[in-house]
Amino acid sequence: MSIVIPIRPLNSPVLSPGGTPLRRGPRHAPKGRQVLPAARERVATLCAGLAPRADLLIEHLHRLQDGEGALRQGHLAALAEHLKLSQVEVFEVASFYHHFEIVDDDAAVPATVVRVCNSLSCTMAGSEALMTDLQAALAHDASVRVQAAPCIGQCHRAPAACVGQRQLPHASVAEVQALLASGDTGPRELPVPEASELTQLQRLLSGELSADAVLAELKASNLRGLGGAGFPAWRKWETVRAQPGPRHMVVNIDEGEVGTFKDGHVLTSAQAGAPQVLEGLLIAAQVVGIDHVWLYLRDEYHDARLLLLRELNTLEARLQALAVQYPGYTPPRIELRRGAGAYICGEESALIESVEGKRGLPRLKPPIVALHGVFGLPTLAHNPETLWWLPEILAHGGAWLTTHGRAGRNGLRRFSVSGRVKQPGVYLAPAGITLRELIDEHAGGMTEGHTLYAYLPGGASGGILPAALADVPLDFDTLAEHGAFIGSMAVVVMSQMDRARDAALNLMRFFEHESCGQCTPCRAGTTKAVELIQAPVWDAPLLAELSQVMRDASICGLGQAAPNPVDSVLRFFPHEVSA
Repeated sequence: MSIVIPIRPLNSPVLSPGGTPLRRGPRHAPKGRQVLPAARERVATLCAGLAPRADLLIEHLHRLQDGEGALRQGHLAALAEHLKLSQVEVFEVASFYHHFEIVDDDAAVPATVVRVCNSLSCTMAGSEALMTDLQAALAHDASVRVQAAPCIGQCHRAPAACVGQRQLPHASVAEVQALLASGDTGPRELPVPEASELTQLQRLLSGELSADAVLAELKASNLRGLGGAGFPAWRKWETVRAQPGPRHMVVNIDEGEVGTFKDGHVLTSAQAGAPQVLEGLLIAAQVVGIDHVWLYLRDEYHDARLLLLRELNTLEARLQALAVQYPGYTPPRIELRRGAGAYICGEESALIESVEGKRGLPRLKPPIVALHGVFGLPTLAHNPETLWWLPEILAHGGAWLTTHGRAGRNGLRRFSVSGRVKQPGVYLAPAGITLRELIDEHAGGMTEGHTLYAYLPGGASGGILPAALADVPLDFDTLAEHGAFIGSMAVVVMSQMDRARDAALNLMRFFEHESCGQCTPCRAGTTKAVELIQAPVWDAPLLAELSQVMRDASICGLGQAAPNPVDSVLRFFPHEVSA
């Protein structure tokens, strides 16, 4: 028996069961959410002065969030129309970043959000109790919402909160209430930093220094990238410089690593702060041949954003004068971009995706960003501290930097120190200094009544080491045999009052919260690890297997390094998690 399936000719009418042609009526309304005139007008008002470009999507979203306190559905539809993007494209970006909140058009939105840091240093200083007390004290105030937040870059002033856009170090219920009552919840105006004469840049423009001479000094200094990976700076320059133009540059100021706050300190320092970073940027741009630079600043640094905008305005006039003084000099175009609360954007390819106006999803490598970066062009990526060192190196000579150091290491390093020490802060110390020396010589010793028990040498992902390893030199490559690394040089000191297993849980919850969700090993692995390490006795074989899968199969460094705290506890603190 054969079955015959009739084939309807193309463009033939669709028939009803009775054989009568069915007619499609005209659509009474276009598909999708419609843009109301009021929403279109509001978006135009809030986004006035911003070019309607797709790569500026996140900047537009910030305008709406700041103006309305949230992202209303109708405004997102109007923004999509304004930028000539689909509503799906706008929504997927808006929903990716933690600092954007999407609500219905008629939803009530609190006037102020109080974010209480729940990362390790702040938790050790009592942020959980602060959070509970604030929620109780402000429970009847509908104009305020209190919520937990990951690290806000105030680990040395724990516990910390952010009231609106005003960071509040050493926060208390009374201080938060006083700030709310004053209504002064915007960014602070920081003091005007000491102006830079751009001396080293002018040496380069005048011909006193050649581009090759700058590179030679950079090599002699052995300056390495100070954002975490420690890659030799000169190699980055040579790689990007060898590519055909145009070439781009990104400055990664998205330091979201738990315990890290040194870049914020470098930028806002009154002496040789942001102006010196910008001079270093201009030197790198001139040597490498950079046309366009993006400064990507973490959104928690509202004060630094105002400072940088002011400095960039001042710099623009200065560069115009230099272009006249040195014919042929074309300064790079510099744009300041604002992050939106995504730790993953500290990974350079995720940062570049965000600069392009997209979700901050790390790219598969190869190609590396030096070859295929912003908008597919060769891109030099640095953090601000690395750039800060360039004028210093050219002023003193590259060999000068190598005269500093201990234990066979050379150079100077900035450490973010927080936790159980008397004087938390940022300290410039010789490469190779030990944790014990760092505490005693710079951080004022341990807090009264506390003795050293453990420490994080490199932030959330750098592992947890016991007090028995407090005399190991702290530098790139010196901690590998202990399953740890120095990374961003974020040192968190723990005492006998703390438990390593609690620290690991805090850090793993941070990684779970900050995973971009792109790859299963990280997305599911961090969640599974959080579940497993809450057991009184840890399943060491299962955790080891999970750790290996995450290391081998995760796309980027977040998933690959996330197991480090758990692995450290199993290796150095088994008494805390065994029967």
